[in-house]
Amino acid sequence: MQIADVSIEAPARVAVSRAAVLPGSDRTTLVGLIGMGIQPSRMPALHEREGAALGLAYIYRLVDLEVLRLGVEALPELLVAARRFAFTGLNVTHPCKQAIIPLLDELSPPARALGAVNTVVFAADGRLVGHNTDWSGFAESFRRELADVPRQRVVLLGAGGAGAAVAHALLTLGVGALSIIDTEGARADRLAAGLRDRFGEGRAIAARDLAAAVDAADGIVNATPVGMANHAGMPVARELLRPDLWVAEIIYFPPETKFLHTARELGCRTMAGGGMAVFQAAEAFRLFTGREPDRERMIRHFVTMEALR
Repeated sequence: MQIADVSIEAPARVAVSRAAVLPGSDRTTLVGLIGMGIQPSRMPALHEREGAALGLAYIYRLVDLEVLRLGVEALPELLVAARRFAFTGLNVTHPCKQAIIPLLDELSPPARALGAVNTVVFAADGRLVGHNTDWSGFAESFRRELADVPRQRVVLLGAGGAGAAVAHALLTLGVGALSIIDTEGARADRLAAGLRDRFGEGRAIAARDLAAAVDAADGIVNATPVGMANHAGMPVARELLRPDLWVAEIIYFPPETKFLHTARELGCRTMAGGGMAVFQAAEAFRLFTGREPDRERMIRHFVTMEALR
């Protein structure tokens, strides 16, 4: 296998000098992102620019399952390889946010509650500790961009790892009733049940009728991969949208999905996924380095990257 420009043999045969990369030291912080179809990701540049701004030697690598022709079943091997190569930690994205949990030694309270991990820290004592910075990243972006929108009834599309984080954020932000729709109805059922346990009866349901749910909603959040560079399309048909809806995405590449573009054309208020991407990355950076990043500077970095696309 190969991670970026680092060749990885079978884990039992890997031998890397830890003197070359010392996680948590003043020398080099080595981190990465595991996911499917992540080549367009802005995370390497975003993390590395902030590291440079803070005077850190900071390296961020992509571990793209699509490029490697691997599935989530390769996660145990990839974690062993990352540990052998002295990674400080890993970000995790679709489709690994839930599959990675059984491989970890400890979960932060939010990660345990959500049943989803997007950040793994390799602790000094060898433990793998899972965190979730997606929910707080979405919440911060929402507070900045949609703080004044009505939120009595909201439709959430997607009940996977990202959906779980967004659902937690939405209910924390005061959404009255959340209707969760997923192609796997049982997964939506499980997520809704867990949310009711934490937030109270009536706060979340698993819906089956998309048209009816959208018709009754104040807003829609897309937490599915539909709209990503390698998952073209729209999660909601154009004819179901109307100008008084607000629409939010968690996808940040492309920066404007077809869903958002269509919603804006119809007069909907919208929130792109870039804010969530920046704020979850900032918290992950803090967990990896122990240093507090400059979030406003990271926003500027992200905007600059998008302008140069």
